[in-house]
Amino acid sequence: MKKFILAALALVLVLGIAEGFDFHEKDLSSDDSLWDLYERWRSHHTVSTSLDEKHKRFNVFKANVKHVHNTNKMDKPYKLKLNKFADMTNHEFKSTYAGSKVKHHRMLRGASQGSGSFMYENVDKVPPSVDWRKKGAVTPVKDQGQCGSCWAFSTVVAVEGINYLKTNKLVSLSEQELVDCDTSENQGCNGGLMEIAFEFIKEKGGLTTEDYYPYQAEDGSCDTAKEDKPAVSIDGHEKVPANNEAALLKAVANQPISVAIDAGGSDFQFYSEGVFTGECGKELDHGVAIVGYGSTLDGTKYWIVKNSWGAEWGEKGYIRMQRGVSDKEGLCGIAMEASYPIKNSSTNPAGPKYSPKDEL
Repeated sequence: MKKFILAALALVLVLGIAEGFDFHEKDLSSDDSLWDLYERWRSHHTVSTSLDEKHKRFNVFKANVKHVHNTNKMDKPYKLKLNKFADMTNHEFKSTYAGSKVKHHRMLRGASQGSGSFMYENVDKVPPSVDWRKKGAVTPVKDQGQCGSCWAFSTVVAVEGINYLKTNKLVSLSEQELVDCDTSENQGCNGGLMEIAFEFIKEKGGLTTEDYYPYQAEDGSCDTAKEDKPAVSIDGHEKVPANNEAALLKAVANQPISVAIDAGGSDFQFYSEGVFTGECGKELDHGVAIVGYGSTLDGTKYWIVKNSWGAEWGEKGYIRMQRGVSDKEGLCGIAMEASYPIKNSSTNPAGPKYSPKDEL
């Protein structure tokens, strides 16, 4: 009986990771069966469109089903699934969800405004694995929606993390404040840069809570009354030396880190589980955060990356990305543009009056 219960629990865990929309070989046998699959997918994701658009989307869906199916038949260390992006072309997906143009914003900005130092330079030993989620430093996965605000989500993960490490309180902070108010260089739903956001938070005396200034997934005008009630402050930020995964490892061993990646590939679009080793470029177009690292039983090293596409994507909103690759820039350019906030004390501004759900 005990063995049966353990087996059932193991199955639940596996299904939990692969949560989403499953299909089988027989679903690909004809256009009729594919149409039935499409209808089930639409129902699962509550998609509604005009009849003309529905037929156009079916052709896109069909191509994506075949890509997911063919990739999963290969001997790769990761799997794909039909997620909420299954009726989007890769171009549409890139434009909407990986369109933050981090590389473009970096070029516009020129030389970094960071301190130039790297506080973890002399760290000589790091643990074999770290998971900041298990240590209580990471809020639940969020969803940026159809807004290129990933830079704000990446920034917030790192600030929430360092705040927890200094205060032992996990406070969910406002991405919308950054979208609406940090607009001198960053461009809200049209993209931005995490370093600029760190500077904004320092200059404004902090960032308010998500509960007080909730996310809207669109550009809005700055609510200055809410902006004037910061809850968590930082003292500055630093860059991780570029193109150096060893330096990045030292940083992640000490706090969650904001990074930029090239997230525009088809395999990234449909990633479901496992260690991602897929093909991707170095055109940095998406801000995410590294919240840990580890190795599989067969010795494959990976980064634990928190995304902002909701909990249904990937491993409950996360992706494990291969680390220690031959390219010095890291897989998908993950080592090219890493930075983190500095917080020297456990004090914070008074902030808005909390509701209990603000502290997670």
